[in-house]
Amino acid sequence: MPKINLPDGSLRQFDNPVSGLDIAADIGNKLARDAVAIRVNGDLWDLTRTIETDATVEIITRESEQGLELLRHDAAHVLAEAVKELYPDTQVTIGPAIDNGFYYDFAREQPFTPEDLEHIEARMQEIVDRDEAITREVWQRNEAVAFFRDIGEEYKAQIIEDIPENETLTIYRQGKFADLCRGPHLPSTGRLGKSFKLTRVSGAYWRGDSKNAMLQRIYGTAWAHDKQLRLHLRQLEEAEKRDHRRLAKQMDLFHFQEEAPGAVFWHAKGWKLFQNLINYMRDRQKNAGYEEVNTPEVMDRSLWEASGHWESFSQHMYTTNTEDGRIYALKPMNCPGHVQVFKQGITSYRDLPKRIAEFGKVHRYEPSGALHGMLRVRAFTQDDAHIFCSADQITSESIAVCDLLLAIYRDFGFDNVLIKFADRPKIRVGDDKVWDDAEAALKKAIESTGLEYSYNPGEGAFYGPKLEFVLRDAIGRDWQCGTLQVDLNLPGRLGASYIGEDGQKHTPVMLHRAIFGSLERFTAILIEHHAGNLPLWLSPTQVVVTTITSEADDYAEDLVRRMRALGISAESDIRNEKISYKVREHSVAKIPVIMAVGQREIEEQTVAVRRLGSKQQQVVTADAAIEILLGEINKRT
Repeated sequence: MPKINLPDGSLRQFDNPVSGLDIAADIGNKLARDAVAIRVNGDLWDLTRTIETDATVEIITRESEQGLELLRHDAAHVLAEAVKELYPDTQVTIGPAIDNGFYYDFAREQPFTPEDLEHIEARMQEIVDRDEAITREVWQRNEAVAFFRDIGEEYKAQIIEDIPENETLTIYRQGKFADLCRGPHLPSTGRLGKSFKLTRVSGAYWRGDSKNAMLQRIYGTAWAHDKQLRLHLRQLEEAEKRDHRRLAKQMDLFHFQEEAPGAVFWHAKGWKLFQNLINYMRDRQKNAGYEEVNTPEVMDRSLWEASGHWESFSQHMYTTNTEDGRIYALKPMNCPGHVQVFKQGITSYRDLPKRIAEFGKVHRYEPSGALHGMLRVRAFTQDDAHIFCSADQITSESIAVCDLLLAIYRDFGFDNVLIKFADRPKIRVGDDKVWDDAEAALKKAIESTGLEYSYNPGEGAFYGPKLEFVLRDAIGRDWQCGTLQVDLNLPGRLGASYIGEDGQKHTPVMLHRAIFGSLERFTAILIEHHAGNLPLWLSPTQVVVTTITSEADDYAEDLVRRMRALGISAESDIRNEKISYKVREHSVAKIPVIMAVGQREIEEQTVAVRRLGSKQQQVVTADAAIEILLGEINKRT
């Protein structure tokens, strides 16, 4: 007679062992329809698993975050079943849920085509219509390895062989398809519904290692209801229009090429945008009490060993051996260099906090399959800063960082910022006591700000917990950019100290802070957020003065000289082309302001001003137009 405690504090008692489905149905028919899993004493279970003893139970519904993740995981299994039915010689590997969707990796010699995706999606819908029961089975390790090898699933057999022997091994069946999985899963394929769509195919190395075989990864998206699916597909269409790589060609900002994978070739206009970002941040940091430094890009292995990076991060580091037998590494992070700057001379407690900032170029090896325009690169610039302070300054410095960071994001049009608290990861340096202190200090700091935050467990840096600042863009996508990390490990490992009020040496606390994060990535996010229509103050070319007739050439050039002298980024277009052609071309290139001048404008000393995105133009005096533009630019800069 199990007693079931529910989240609302109510208690339900049953005469016999009971499943999650039974409990949901006992509460209400709607809940029974929406239920996808249960949480039993903190662990996720299948709805059909039987509860035989007293337990605390939570019903997971399809619209909840965990419910959506389960739906997407089930969609991946249905995808694998469909592929095996249509292409029996294909091997399945892994298929997890991801943000907004799912994927499954397949080993198949012949590439999947767009037509194949249509057939696979149609078969997935058939499998949903069959409403196949999904059942959980516990297997012996050797039995499972033999089973998958017998049916030609070598990759799946390898996965099982790598599972620790003390772990329970579960197989889920649906129809004739069986797959290794921890679960939980829906009671049947029919419960998945048809609010899913396959979106694309890409390559992926087996286990993410370029030395292994290349697999084919089929991506899809899945939602609780059709309305959510339609909204997401519209978002994908809009995202394609806003793709920073596509807009960069139109705006002549940058490009990539195979000779330097994961590194940006900045064009003149793109580099000016990049420098505009740096100059803006430089001014904000200077006003906030930061000192800008610059540290070497190449440093000896011994420094990275002392910092802990070599042990925890060496697989992502570029290294080189020199003739004298030394091993050097291109820096993947700026923090050890900043500790070296802090260590020069004697620092008193009166000198704290000491805020050190750098626009540091770093290099990290990312698998080629993970590279994605400027959103995922191998060479990038960080707006890194490190605050060396005493323990009792952590809260005040953290509040100051949060205030600065949120004000900066607002300047770039990001008003919706989510904050996540990320605690200790599995791979880390330092003992648990140090981590306890660091997490407590950071939690106290964020709570002192009064800002709302959520948890992102296990996602801290290897040297300390962190706050992650997530920007939500104009079409609802989330981008993790800024971070604030409390580090009680690295300063001590690298021998940093200050003289306290007691005259003794003390180890400083080190706050790691980034606001843009990667400037390359932030630039891409900014371009997509604004669909290329950058704010006037930030745009690399703010104004183009274009002529209607050749008689206005000198007038146009004079206007450009006047504006440049005032700091306005202006260009002229005196080509022998129709004005409509020139306006269209500059609009496609996302120039914020186009001034057209002809004989009439010369006589009246006026300009016809057209703003990007508007079909209307306004005729004003040249002096008034320049004054208005200068006011808008200076207001931000």
